Amino acid sequence: MQPPTLLPLGAAAALLLLLAVAPTPAASRHHHPAAASAAGTETLDVAASLSRARAALSTDAAVSLHQSAAAAAVGTHKRSPRSRKGAGAASLTLRLHSRDFLPEEQGRHESYRSLVLSRLRRDSARAAAVSARAALAADGVTRLDLRPANASAVFAASAAAIQGPVVSGVGQGSGEYFSRVGVGSPARELYMVLDTGSDVTWVQCQPCADCYQQSDPVFDPSLSASYAAVSCDSPRCRDLDTAACRNATGACLYEVAYGDGSYTVGDFATETLTLGDSQPVGNVAIGCGHDNEGLFVGAAGLLALGGGPLSFPSQISASTFSYCLVDRDSPAASTLQFGDGAAEPTTVTAPLLRSPRTSTFYYVALAGISVGGQPLSIPPSAFAMDATSGSGGVIVDSGTAVTRLQASAYAALRDAFARGTPSLPRASGVSLFDTCYDLSGRTSVEVPAVSLRFEGGGAALRLPAKNYLIPVDGAGTYCLAFAPTNAAVSIIGNVQQQGIRVSFDTAKGTVGFTPNKC
Repeated sequence: MQPPTLLPLGAAAALLLLLAVAPTPAASRHHHPAAASAAGTETLDVAASLSRARAALSTDAAVSLHQSAAAAAVGTHKRSPRSRKGAGAASLTLRLHSRDFLPEEQGRHESYRSLVLSRLRRDSARAAAVSARAALAADGVTRLDLRPANASAVFAASAAAIQGPVVSGVGQGSGEYFSRVGVGSPARELYMVLDTGSDVTWVQCQPCADCYQQSDPVFDPSLSASYAAVSCDSPRCRDLDTAACRNATGACLYEVAYGDGSYTVGDFATETLTLGDSQPVGNVAIGCGHDNEGLFVGAAGLLALGGGPLSFPSQISASTFSYCLVDRDSPAASTLQFGDGAAEPTTVTAPLLRSPRTSTFYYVALAGISVGGQPLSIPPSAFAMDATSGSGGVIVDSGTAVTRLQASAYAALRDAFARGTPSLPRASGVSLFDTCYDLSGRTSVEVPAVSLRFEGGGAALRLPAKNYLIPVDGAGTYCLAFAPTNAAVSIIGNVQQQGIRVSFDTAKGTVGFTPNKC
């Protein structure tokens, strides 16, 4: 072994001087990634994220996305549909895009700050509804108990009085990522929101008594050779939380009620769905909405990815699926995939937990959080799920944007992050964000690393800086993208999931997080 090299006295003194004036962990300069990792910091590329933020207001990106999606669909739906039982989910792949690049979303905001505030309003409604649904399930309240005041009259009405599903989901909050899905035979390409917090897939349908604006023509089931009503004695009708029959036809009627009082009521049917260039999948149970108000502006409906028996993964017997969510300010696409994927050495694996009271949500066994490489002092009870009632726990949700943490856990994270950023100028809070910074004029900054640790003793999931310090205007104001909640359940949102392939394996009971695998 070579003996250590000794510095001359003058060089040693110079080195000590440099160390004395070295920047704090949140300094505004570039660092080599390895050095940042060793120091417990992450580099935030301020210039790149601001550039994406400003470009998100451009209409050119949405037009290009719409044209490329339409072109990609040409010639992909000329195959014979497979039955639900023989679907072979391993070959199903969908391209995902951010909601804000739907053509109807473009030009609606004069500034990036206006766009962010709109996102946060939607997100507050979404997080509140998810928390309420989880809490009601834990309390043993069924969706039948949540029937709206006029539901009895609706369910008792004759066939002539029921036009179709009545959907009121403004309070539920909308999904934030969408894809092109072929519906019917022949397939009609529609923009569909993807949602891991829902079990019933639905589309707006003609005749349309009251439909919101969508990018594509409204689906007409009379033009589809594969559309068929579900009968009352069907197992799928019995899988619904609340169901009834049309008196005249014996067709299944369904009702889905949410924790905030919003609901959907109507006929249940089966249809053929085509995902990307995959073979069509027949006999999928969906809702066909004739009266829909303010739920998903631009998108035609929802593709349900929850854990219940009527969700799309359950209907095609897919025990594994994964998605990677692109940056919400980017028009680029990533993918939703059904079936096993190749194992990656960088994958962080966590136990998948299921509530004893509801099968919809995907819970993960979060053990703790680290900031700047140091574990936070957070009691395990902040993340634990009650094994009997299902109260509490941590949900991984594609539709919620900002991660919600128990108030004490959030305070510990916020205070540790603030201590690690003494050199960054603070800015006023914005909406639900209370920890913000003025990074105008800077090209990059070093900030404390934030990592999620899961039960099982494996590696922690280290988040990129852009997944937790995000721009809220086009001028350089950035905020810590976590928020406190008084609800029993915590939620890992899609801002923290961006650029990470999230995989669910219900057979093995695991959730995988693979960075940089879009």
